[in-house]
Amino acid sequence: MARGPGSTMIAAALMLACLAGCGREEKPVVVVYTALDEMFSRPILARFEEQTGIEVQPVYDTEASKTTGLVMRIINEAGRPRADVFWNNEIAQTIVLKQKGLLEPYASPAAEAIPGPYKDPEHYWTGFAARGRVIIYNTDLVDEPPASILDYLDPKWKGRAAIAKPLFGTTATHAAALFALWGEDKAQTFFRDLLANDVAVLAGNATVRDMVASGAYAWGLTDTDDANGAVEDGLPARWQFPDQEQDGLGTLVIPNTVAVVKNAPHPEAARKLVDYLLEPDVERALAEMRGMQIPLNPAVDAPQNVPRMSEIRTMAVDFNVVAAQMESAAAFIRREFLK
Repeated sequence: MARGPGSTMIAAALMLACLAGCGREEKPVVVVYTALDEMFSRPILARFEEQTGIEVQPVYDTEASKTTGLVMRIINEAGRPRADVFWNNEIAQTIVLKQKGLLEPYASPAAEAIPGPYKDPEHYWTGFAARGRVIIYNTDLVDEPPASILDYLDPKWKGRAAIAKPLFGTTATHAAALFALWGEDKAQTFFRDLLANDVAVLAGNATVRDMVASGAYAWGLTDTDDANGAVEDGLPARWQFPDQEQDGLGTLVIPNTVAVVKNAPHPEAARKLVDYLLEPDVERALAEMRGMQIPLNPAVDAPQNVPRMSEIRTMAVDFNVVAAQMESAAAFIRREFLK
């Protein structure tokens, strides 16, 4: 059947459009789930996008469900992963994902300088840019600040101290670490006694900081990034590492962790992002921010106000054991704290 000139022109236009579309390469993409506060992680990811041309599609967590929300999302998406990289602001839940077979091993060249205790020997995750669990206190209300988390049980602080709900983020990791260090019986007794002394249980670490700085409570436990924010804002708050005595518990230091999600949709871009996050420049940038993350790479020259790992008496815990305690510790906390 003969074709008219109009049909020929339409066919030619469609062919040109097809050729143009077929020749155009899609922009590379990487999807990252990150529990680190958006105000700190967004500029880091933007710099990666600028340097590599890879479009970063970040998914952030909320303050109230820190880490737990994104971990559950990765678990629920296991049959069809959407995330390429998990940038966690703690470590235990990352190990839980490894134990569930939801991470992909990747030995990043940039991980070599990270100390052994803060990276997986099988290369499923790597730690960087740590935070310490610290006591924050109101300088208008406290002359001699508590030196230990055990001071939560001192009757003189009854009703005057606060803690974030130990079901999310670093507070959940801290609870599991105490279960790992002390054993179940002693840890359960501690948390029951803590409630008996009317310690306030607040929504998150930032809330603990704000309520202490406002004078609603005399002191509480939070992380170095939140505590430093109060100091930088000129609020009547100071902080210190707990349990630094020779025979003390030591301070729990919790690194950020980064891992490639198993069956990641964009594995090549995922590995490039992991390499980038583990570079010394990123640890330095995170140390220079308001969050004051503590570099794990000893070669990083951090600002003077940032603590050095060598200066901290750290809690002697195996993070794999901590991760193994997460579920049982959380079950106990739910029973006792959500009555």
